[in-house]
Amino acid sequence: MSGKLVQCGTVFAGYRIERELGRGAMATVYLAQDTKHNRPVALKVLQAGLGASVEAARFLREIEIAAALTHPNILPVFDSGEADGHLYYVMPCVRGGSLRQRLEAEGQLPVAEAVRIAGEVADALASAHERGVVHRDIKPENILLEQGHPVVTDFGVARAAAVLRSAYSTGEGIALGTPAYMSPEQASGESDVDHRADQYALACMLYEMLAGHPPFTGGGPRAIMARHVADPPPPLATVRPGVPAAVRHAIARALAKAPADRYPSVREFADALLASGSEQPAGSSVAVLPFVNLSGNPDDDYFGDGMAEEIITALIGIDGLRVASRTSAFALKGKPLGIAAIGGLLNVEAVLEGSVRRSGKMLRVTAQLVSVEHGTHLWSGRFDREMKDIFAIHDDIASNIARALRVVLQEDRRRAKAPTSDLEAYDYYLRGRQYFHTRRKKGVTFARQMFVRAITRDPNYARAHAGIADACAFLAHHYQDEHATANLEQADAASRRALELDPDLPEAHAARGFALALLERFPEADQEFERAMALDPNQFESRYFYARSCVQRGQLSKALELFDDANRAREDHEALYFAAQTLSALGRTADAVVAYRRALPVIERHLELNPDDARAITMAAVCCSRLGDRTRGLEWARLATLADPEDASVCYNVACLLALEGETTRALDNLERAFRVGFARQDWVAHDPDLESLRDDPRFQALIREKGDQMPTHLHRQPEVPV
Repeated sequence: MSGKLVQCGTVFAGYRIERELGRGAMATVYLAQDTKHNRPVALKVLQAGLGASVEAARFLREIEIAAALTHPNILPVFDSGEADGHLYYVMPCVRGGSLRQRLEAEGQLPVAEAVRIAGEVADALASAHERGVVHRDIKPENILLEQGHPVVTDFGVARAAAVLRSAYSTGEGIALGTPAYMSPEQASGESDVDHRADQYALACMLYEMLAGHPPFTGGGPRAIMARHVADPPPPLATVRPGVPAAVRHAIARALAKAPADRYPSVREFADALLASGSEQPAGSSVAVLPFVNLSGNPDDDYFGDGMAEEIITALIGIDGLRVASRTSAFALKGKPLGIAAIGGLLNVEAVLEGSVRRSGKMLRVTAQLVSVEHGTHLWSGRFDREMKDIFAIHDDIASNIARALRVVLQEDRRRAKAPTSDLEAYDYYLRGRQYFHTRRKKGVTFARQMFVRAITRDPNYARAHAGIADACAFLAHHYQDEHATANLEQADAASRRALELDPDLPEAHAARGFALALLERFPEADQEFERAMALDPNQFESRYFYARSCVQRGQLSKALELFDDANRAREDHEALYFAAQTLSALGRTADAVVAYRRALPVIERHLELNPDDARAITMAAVCCSRLGDRTRGLEWARLATLADPEDASVCYNVACLLALEGETTRALDNLERAFRVGFARQDWVAHDPDLESLRDDPRFQALIREKGDQMPTHLHRQPEVPV
């Protein structure tokens, strides 16, 4: 390389060289000053003569493809070109050093930290893969650390290198990948390498973060490449015994020799890691899958789901037992996964699966508890009972699981009393709860009908009264239509009745708190939420609705704490989303990005089961937008309005997103539709910062003049995001 390029003060292609940052077989990286924009940059200059072997334009086209990628964890390309016989490209200067430098300093990283870094890199790779761009050279040197968060660099460079040289050479050639992280198909010289090669390299890198070295080392580049093709990776447990089994299983699958045996996408690899690998399991752990409906009537699916949910609730009360959340377990419903894969995804030691068959008054329940590690049955049972014994079956299964996992029951734990003596009422309650979980207008309306039927059968069924209160409060909160006042009044009455019937029922206190918060009787609401949390330390609803109440009045720090508590009780796509929104409102931008990244796969798993959930689609759109993926964000927004064009809240939220993305015409179209289908929150329109870009638009001003007098005002201290 020309000597003038390494001298301080030399100007190359408009960039003043300050000092060398690093040197490799292919290029040298300099810290330089952009003389046009007066900013520090990283200037990567290829070795002299490389461009002579091919058309420089072909190389630069590959760099141009990479430059089109936009993602918070992808280092953008500012500029590229050819000058003085050298090909070059320019990137932002990241001051935090590389992952390689951190590994050299620390050797091994904490498990949670390593998994987090891998998850963020995976998210960047997934974004690129969805645009048809494969990195081909993932390694610690190409991961820069900016305030602790990984930023992937050199996207497209490995493919561009293929233009310069078509085979790896240990001498003067250029490696198409790096031997220690090279997939078997790359090492074999296959030309048709796809996104699964990046997954393999990421798994090698995560292995190194945990073990202190890549899976294959020693013997020179060709020997290492041969081991990638032929040898199984050394078991991670032998070099880092503390790594959770689920993380080990996920890495092992991603390191499969055949691409078809790896995860279908790097995002699914990340999901397996992030859903289970960020925490060490405490004590024994189990996941309960939805019970298969064998009754021959698909309409009875709710009963198998309800059976599994009741068992989850019973198991949560067992000391020393960690139970996978309903959201995570139910996301696997109907998927053809083996026990090992399920255990890896949910980070559990055992999986409970079962079936339910109803015939008249008789009920047959079968259940099997299977070890994830060995695939053997820890316990199995069959219950042929009358329907009236359903509550005893829940406790019997929970107790048998506890014994099978050798978990000690709490000494003061007593069998809970049956919530109702009327089994038809219980059946209606299960139906209602299943539909309430959808959190969609039609679903929640139907849930309310089922809860009403339950109390028609048993007027003293406290949990059903609490269900009515929750359904009515939800509808009053999210849909300010002509029924809003009546819904709120019914939520008030039903929650009071639930408490009268059972003053110690956590669900009743949570429902009462939700209703009181909407009535803006906040001190009383807080007391009810606190009481519900004290009665049931693992209850999700009390923490979630309490958090929403705090957002409503601007207590954002308290809300964030409660959203986090709610997600510890049960991972939930809405709670994760609102936690990210709250962090953003607090100005904690970096933390919000991490939270949006955590929320997005959970929302997408929810949408796999509920593809027409317009509210969840809107949340996915917002997450993508906040993560810098404008294209996906706009596409999700389009799908949201197609899924439910009559949902006023969805139309309003899509309008907000489009306004933030500068899509003024489409934003106003959706805002008009929101008004037309019943949106009635003048306070949100008046104060929402997301609509700021529209306020000077004559069309917006005319719309406000036209609709303003028709909209009731419900001013809160802090307008809440209405999703």
